[in-house]
Amino acid sequence: MGRVVIRRDAAGALESPAMGLLTFSLNLTLDGCVDHQEGIADDETHAFFIRLMDEGGAMLWGRVTYEMMESSWPAIARGDEQAPPALREWAVKLEAKPKYVVSSTRTEFPWANSHHVAGDLRAGVQKLKDATPAGVLLGSGKLATELDRLDLIDEYQLLVHPRIAGHGPTLYQGGLPGTRRLELLSAQPLRNGAVAMHYRRAR
Repeated sequence: MGRVVIRRDAAGALESPAMGLLTFSLNLTLDGCVDHQEGIADDETHAFFIRLMDEGGAMLWGRVTYEMMESSWPAIARGDEQAPPALREWAVKLEAKPKYVVSSTRTEFPWANSHHVAGDLRAGVQKLKDATPAGVLLGSGKLATELDRLDLIDEYQLLVHPRIAGHGPTLYQGGLPGTRRLELLSAQPLRNGAVAMHYRRAR
């Protein structure tokens, strides 16, 4: 179920409650590595991301992340590949969820409920937010850098794993034009040692 959040713009005027939030969510290590291989993949971790997906109205990825997802989850959802119950649940729900992809090199996305975000990035993502009151869940690190530069990200739900990778890629390694100030909404430790950090952008 989506949240209704009352917000004000820079001039103090109320923002439309119909506009969904763009929430960036990702696994990362203590030293910021986001290569999808250093974290803990267990039922608790998957339950965290299933909850986020259930609460949001749509998923948003860059092409590389989409193709990584496309290479495995549809087969698990169809039952063509064996998987534990938690992974199967994620795959089935992901199959049904609206999925939006930002790409300048690919235009066809045959995976069920996949849609192309083409043209101007700011306009395309803002249109998606406006049309998705339950919110949009962003799951691509490089795309997050671009969208943060455009001031389009509202919240961050990061799962920080008890690992020091010692290598990249790292979060926001492409750089931002300035420091982002965040407000902590919650910090929830998981039994596996990871900590779910929920921040809101301080405007």
